[in-house]
Amino acid sequence: MRPRVFCAIAATVALFATACSSGGDSGSGDGTGAGTQSASVGAFPVKVADCAGKETTVKQAPKKIVTTDAAGLEMLLQLGAGDRVVGTGFPPGKGSLPAAVAEQGARVPVLGDTLIPKEKLLGSGADLYVDTFGPMPGMGAAGAGPTEEELKAAGIQHVLLLSTACAGGAKAAQGPRTDLAAVQEDVRRLGAVTGTGARAEELVGAMEKQINEVKNATAGVPEAQRPGYFLFDFDAGTKQPMAVCAKQVANAVITLAGARNVFADCDADFRPVSWEDVVAKNPDWIQLAVRNRGSEEANRKAFDEAEAFLKGFPATQGLKAVQEGHFLRIGSEVTTIAGTRTAETVRQIAATVHPALVKSGQ
Repeated sequence: MRPRVFCAIAATVALFATACSSGGDSGSGDGTGAGTQSASVGAFPVKVADCAGKETTVKQAPKKIVTTDAAGLEMLLQLGAGDRVVGTGFPPGKGSLPAAVAEQGARVPVLGDTLIPKEKLLGSGADLYVDTFGPMPGMGAAGAGPTEEELKAAGIQHVLLLSTACAGGAKAAQGPRTDLAAVQEDVRRLGAVTGTGARAEELVGAMEKQINEVKNATAGVPEAQRPGYFLFDFDAGTKQPMAVCAKQVANAVITLAGARNVFADCDADFRPVSWEDVVAKNPDWIQLAVRNRGSEEANRKAFDEAEAFLKGFPATQGLKAVQEGHFLRIGSEVTTIAGTRTAETVRQIAATVHPALVKSGQ
């Protein structure tokens, strides 16, 4: 997610966001034909492809893994491969990981508070690099990262989370993302390359169960009656809002929850818009999307600040959602980045905007 990362790093150092390179997906699969090929669960070699479809062959399960950020780290922890993670960038804030994996996640060495410096990554001793972002040209030298040749020379294989790394580039597939198939494929892809394919299928199955329950509960709500929904990326800054567009993971989350992303007509993953654009959309609900600050108290303060801004800013004071107090306090990470908890976010949103149809935690 190019714009989001650049704005976030400039405005809130050490708070992470997603990025993109080239290629992408739409409403189903990864949209590029770039996937994972394995003879059977846990079998090697495994072929994985990047955003452009270029394949890499993983010949054996990696022993030392580095992740760009907490998203890849959490996925590996949930897959049962956390004991092989030797470093991460954009580390998870305290309390941001699920309780079952939080202790193990806290022991993972932090190689960079934001992006991992190239020298640290290449010298980490890793044999696999799990990358949520891909290259970020707009970040200059800091966002370039190691080249494929440099990674290869260091003995590090490179695996992208395609659902986020490939969503907004020039080769992205056409059409909106309306399901979490690409996220689920990322889970399967990491399961395949780490030899934890059986666990990956369990995680995907649990996601499917939650999503199908919500879809069935809200199936009778006509499209015209689905509430307008705006994800307010508070950490991207308040001068110019950053809209979640049709190709971002969050668009699928919002759609599956039975709501209507007011910027779904934007053919990108993220795009800067104006407050006049937001006013014209006049959403029924606004998600106060903030990144984890490291404690419940700090998170609550950030949510309070985001809400206070919308209530005090002249351009947004009259919005329907603001007038009616229709705010959702849901973190950015579990909405906009690949992970099994995106399915939980679907339920959380649905339970808020359709309380008579979906019960929280049901």
